[in-house]
Amino acid sequence: MSWWILPTTADIGIRAFSSTAEGAINECVFGLQSIQLEDKSPESLNHLTRSNGVWTVGIKNNDLERGLVKFLEEILYRGSVENQWLVDLAIKINDESISAHVSWVDSEFVGREIEIKAVTLHELVFREIKMGEIVKGVNPNIPTFEGPGWMAQVVLDI
Repeated sequence: MSWWILPTTADIGIRAFSSTAEGAINECVFGLQSIQLEDKSPESLNHLTRSNGVWTVGIKNNDLERGLVKFLEEILYRGSVENQWLVDLAIKINDESISAHVSWVDSEFVGREIEIKAVTLHELVFREIKMGEIVKGVNPNIPTFEGPGWMAQVVLDI
């Protein structure tokens, strides 16, 4: 696991690290999905029939922070409105979009414990960490990270 719950005063946050930007988004996605699940075991959804497709969100001016928010909002929308609960993905980033080849299951069969209403811009971070740069951890659970790599941090409205 390369994502951790970020302590906030009222909502819940995620901080994720990866060697790539795509990996950091991937970690945020799985953090987002895991927070919502009633049964925290990823294997709990393995018995459900999977469907596949491509989900894409546009980005402007290479603004990866807002692209991350839009992508996570797309996942929330698909899970609650389109009944497509994301279970696996392979992400690709280019100058104009974040897209992913995805697998999903019918959301009606997914037990949820927490409802996430939105992805906020509060304390949003999505950036490359340079070689030797250190990002201090957040006690008690988020470790310190030393670059190179990518860090993503989002706060979720619950």
